[in-house]
Amino acid sequence: MGIFDLFGTRESRDQAALKRLAQKLTQKWGPPENREKAIDQLAEMGTPAALKTLCLRFTVRSEVGIQDDEEKERTRAILVEAGADALGSVKEFIAEQESGIAWGLRVLAALAPPEEVLSIVLGLLKRLSGEYTRDPEKKLVLLAWLLEHPDLLARTPAAGETVEGAAVPLLEDFVDDVRIGAARVLAAAPASAGARDALIALLLRDRDNARVRGEVLQGLAHMGADVKGHRPDVESLLVEPFFLDREARVKKRGI
Repeated sequence: MGIFDLFGTRESRDQAALKRLAQKLTQKWGPPENREKAIDQLAEMGTPAALKTLCLRFTVRSEVGIQDDEEKERTRAILVEAGADALGSVKEFIAEQESGIAWGLRVLAALAPPEEVLSIVLGLLKRLSGEYTRDPEKKLVLLAWLLEHPDLLARTPAAGETVEGAAVPLLEDFVDDVRIGAARVLAAAPASAGARDALIALLLRDRDNARVRGEVLQGLAHMGADVKGHRPDVESLLVEPFFLDREARVKKRGI
């Protein structure tokens, strides 16, 4: 047995060090100095693994709100300053973690072109639509990001993902807020026959859900969509201020 076998490889020692720093970084309680020191050490290391570990600061909220915001803002600034060295780490963080994604997207938006961020968001939503998750937070954050960037909804990223391909499957999610978020995204995107058909299907499927019904009617009205082929069924679900015009388009009174 050699001397290096007694103490482990450098890689194993680095992994152990990162694990210890991650534990300090994500302690909600206790002296903030511990988290701040961990942030400093990870920033100084500057390796992809260290920068990915640093992203974990976004996943917890410390008991002092002001302190929490300051630490997260400092973490964001360090990652942005790292530039291309942090890009891969931030992408992995966003793909793997369930919380802290909003901060991760802020960093990503500062490091990558809007089209690349759009591609990542759409790809993640498409993946998540086929996975069971107890906590809808990640889906909701990604959908909210799309709604906050309506100018991007008309673009198709180089990866070929589309808003329709990402959002339509989420109309069948078991969480109301996810279905509503997906409906809002489809309504904000350029109108398409696929989106129109999917929203009508959701309306008929969730006919007894007042929140979802109202959001879908609002979306169809915003799109200027008709409900031809479904007029009797849709008409029975209309509530003020929505109505159907002669072409069976959903309209809203006062607009």
